[in-house]
Amino acid sequence: MNTSGVVIRVPGKVNLGLSVGPLDSDGYHELVTVFQAISLFDDVTVQYGAEGTGIILEASGSTSAGVPLDSSNLAYKAADIMIRRFQLTSDVSIHLKKEIPVAGGMAGGSADAAGVIVGMDSLFELGLSRDELQRIGAELGSDVPFGIAGGTAIGRGRGDQLTPVLAQGTYQWVLALSSSGLSTPSVYAECDRLREGLSIARPSANDALLQALRAGDAKELGKALSNDLQSAACSLRPALRLVLDVGREYGALGCIVSGSGPTVAFLVEDEEKALDLTVALSSSGVVGGVVRAGGPTHGARRISSF
Repeated sequence: MNTSGVVIRVPGKVNLGLSVGPLDSDGYHELVTVFQAISLFDDVTVQYGAEGTGIILEASGSTSAGVPLDSSNLAYKAADIMIRRFQLTSDVSIHLKKEIPVAGGMAGGSADAAGVIVGMDSLFELGLSRDELQRIGAELGSDVPFGIAGGTAIGRGRGDQLTPVLAQGTYQWVLALSSSGLSTPSVYAECDRLREGLSIARPSANDALLQALRAGDAKELGKALSNDLQSAACSLRPALRLVLDVGREYGALGCIVSGSGPTVAFLVEDEEKALDLTVALSSSGVVGGVVRAGGPTHGARRISSF
């Protein structure tokens, strides 16, 4: 074993479209979602740990505050699955350098789990295919396989059955971050409350959105952005409506609460519009921070070894 550690870079995501079906008898919702990986990354370092230490998890970076460092963390769970499944005898030390918001609807925890799976495959020379890596990721949550795949894709079922989407061009995003997260289960529960008594159709892909991606048409994509959880997120966090209004006022092509929120993603036309909106959001007093990112980008991949 010549390598003692690897560093895996994993992207955050935005949901360009999220269609949520009714609550099933098993307590889950059937989903159809269109993911896009964007250039806001966590770096996951996986290395051999000292004998007898088990799984050690540490975190640093601008969004690391409040990240659990115990067995409740998806990155820890990913390491545990890999150790058990492949009967690995070495202990592992994992460090998360975080830039993706926590509990922000951008799959930061899932991205870290994806990084651990890819990192342990590389470190222990398991030789797994991308499909095999994604199947392991699906056991941890619907967003983990996409963290491995990257690009632009449709997720079906619980979001974990991935199909790549034919997408042309690149897209510029301005992301309004919140100073505190939203719990995904609470957003789904609020969605169910708001829909109570209504007839909810099975989820489906947005044809206008897929056509816009195929054509590389940012203006049409902006019009087609949709999220069935947005009303629930805004109900729990009314200030999100003010954030969305700022984006519309400053000419965003489209705006959407990402996933379960509270991050709000604005699709913009060019660098000048991105800068104008960044300044407006930063001075509005209604956001915790603002970052810019491009998409689509790659999934989890090794950037260095040591």
